[in-house]
Amino acid sequence: MKLWLDTETYSPTPLKSGTHIYAEPAEIMIWTYAVDDGPVGTWDRTAGTRMPDDLDFAIDEADEYWWQNGKMFDYTVMRHAMPETLARMPLTKWRDTMVQAYEHSLPGALDLLCQIFHVPQEQAKHKDGSALIQLFCKPRRDGTRATRETHPAEWARFLAYAGGDITAMRAVHAKMPKWNYPNNRSEMALSHLDMRINQRGMQMDTELARAAVRAIDRAQKGHAARTQELTDGEVQKATQRDRLLKHLLAEYDIDLPDLKKSTLERRINDPDLPDPLRELLAIRLEATMTSSSKYKTLLRGVSSDGRLRGLMQFCGANRTGRVAHRLFQPGNMPRPDVGLIAKEMGVAKLGDDTTERYTELGIDALKTDSADLIFSNVMGLTANVVRGSIIVPEGKKLVVSDLSNIEGRKAAWLSGEEWKLQAFRDYDTILGVDEKGKEIRKGDDLYVLAYARSFGVPPADVTKDRRQLGKVQELALGYEGGVGAFVTFTMTYKMDLDDIRAAVFATLDVIDPEVVREARNAWEWATKQKRTLGLEKDVYIACDILKRLWRRAHPKTSCYWPELKDAATQAICSPGTTVRARRIIMRRDGNWLRVQMPSGRQLCYIAPRVDDNGQISYMGVNQYTRKWQRVKTYGGKIFENLCQASARDILFANMPRVEAAGYEIVLSIHDELLTEAPDTEDYNDDQLSALISTVPDWAEGLPLSAGGFQGYRYRKD
Repeated sequence: MKLWLDTETYSPTPLKSGTHIYAEPAEIMIWTYAVDDGPVGTWDRTAGTRMPDDLDFAIDEADEYWWQNGKMFDYTVMRHAMPETLARMPLTKWRDTMVQAYEHSLPGALDLLCQIFHVPQEQAKHKDGSALIQLFCKPRRDGTRATRETHPAEWARFLAYAGGDITAMRAVHAKMPKWNYPNNRSEMALSHLDMRINQRGMQMDTELARAAVRAIDRAQKGHAARTQELTDGEVQKATQRDRLLKHLLAEYDIDLPDLKKSTLERRINDPDLPDPLRELLAIRLEATMTSSSKYKTLLRGVSSDGRLRGLMQFCGANRTGRVAHRLFQPGNMPRPDVGLIAKEMGVAKLGDDTTERYTELGIDALKTDSADLIFSNVMGLTANVVRGSIIVPEGKKLVVSDLSNIEGRKAAWLSGEEWKLQAFRDYDTILGVDEKGKEIRKGDDLYVLAYARSFGVPPADVTKDRRQLGKVQELALGYEGGVGAFVTFTMTYKMDLDDIRAAVFATLDVIDPEVVREARNAWEWATKQKRTLGLEKDVYIACDILKRLWRRAHPKTSCYWPELKDAATQAICSPGTTVRARRIIMRRDGNWLRVQMPSGRQLCYIAPRVDDNGQISYMGVNQYTRKWQRVKTYGGKIFENLCQASARDILFANMPRVEAAGYEIVLSIHDELLTEAPDTEDYNDDQLSALISTVPDWAEGLPLSAGGFQGYRYRKD
């Protein structure tokens, strides 16, 4: 028996602050429900009536409870508003049409799902629902509240709206695939684990957050005053983009294309820059740091017990099935600025404990409102220590571990790049430690090997700068990336393109002349197509040479991209035909291209199409516009989806094992797990690393490794 459920709620706390803080004072006004395909019933709790008998019976007898966003919202509200009823509803019976949508690469919103699946109007989500929710579910501007007594006609429409959600849920559930959810038992169990993790939440240092907000406010006022001085009042705040650009052009004859961080950093490093201009650009950099919003979001959303909850949306990352983050957005916390930390600590190079000492000193200074007396860049300080706002309660410790280069390992395993798999195995083999306590490994670092194999030189000859080139090659080129992707990553790692050009051209004597010729031809083609990316000729050629050298060093990977495209094309054009591409199976069923991964989970592409030019496209959420539209793809992009999805499957497969060992997961960030554990020697990062790097049966031959740390405050290890 399926019991379909929906609630309408009221809370004086805005929902945008977070579901859990919203739920603490929330009231459930209306329940709507239906058993299987039966009629929709309504329980108006504001009328003072008891639960209807058929609903009361169904709660105890149902095999499944189906909600729309129930695992994130309704379960949380019921914890506070109706705990006795929730106690009768086992977590293992909870199902969610939003999760079903996400599991098959669909958007989660019910009204959009109705549009996509052409649900008849009488079954679709009511269009005037937003206005009714605005009226009854939130306080009015004057602080009063609309009720069934004050607005009886609107309340009657509200009851009808609530019932419409039930019919819409059933309609889209019937039309959506069920391969990954609810038919995949493993995914179902993981969704329930995700519910427990979200309800558990993580302990936050609210004292630090409040102190950081105070420090940021003081710093911003100081920046505004100094900006006015430097611009003679023409610019009131450095955050005023257009006014600042106009001032720079008029006063210094500098026409900047934008005020992005990378643009400003390049200018600030110019030794000929006038000091007032350098200071003005530095103020702009500091003033636009976003750490302030994170601390304020934390304070708005934290529960009364000091824990922040509801941060993870299961399968919310489109296509791959990874977790998407909500509210505090822990997945995009800034990395520590090592240059700033070195400057503030007065060292030329960061030692193993320098960042930790900087963090401890910085947090103490913020909490005593003295950061501006100790640190020259308070805004930078608050950004660097924002990770430290995640702490643990008394008697616990934070145990963290991260899968090492999991995407690179999965890429080699999926494509069958055997030399690279062996290289990972050799690198993971620790033979001992040297006199300084550094691990002696059997194999070389993979970034060193990337450069060494590209240029045909011994790994021992790869310098630090050359290793950095190998790192950018690895990160930029594995998914069929070209010169554009390579240049983007050089900017991320602050590498100078002229230095790269010089390094490549200095080694032309060891590079196959055919590679150089192909790169020069690529420049000629890019020039004719006006696709040179604004690069100088020799810079473009150097980057293209690096691309071609990497591809030659990875023959199995390079030929897998077109193989995946061909397999997808064949599957799309031959419905019902199973097509294999090494470890991957593709098949078109109806309007869906199903890509079965080694774990058994399906990647889904809706309404796939191949045009006359061989271009593959499907319907999906555009990652830039966030709109549902036709999206193009290619072999390398499909490979990226597969690698990231398969990396997710590794981490998720081991999460139940982690929980069973006594490590309570509080958060996952990409390929990293944050856990709370008893503060004893029995629980440690080595054990957690061993747990999350356990190779599942379906991934035989995949070399895995993980590493982490333990402590009482989160950091980037």
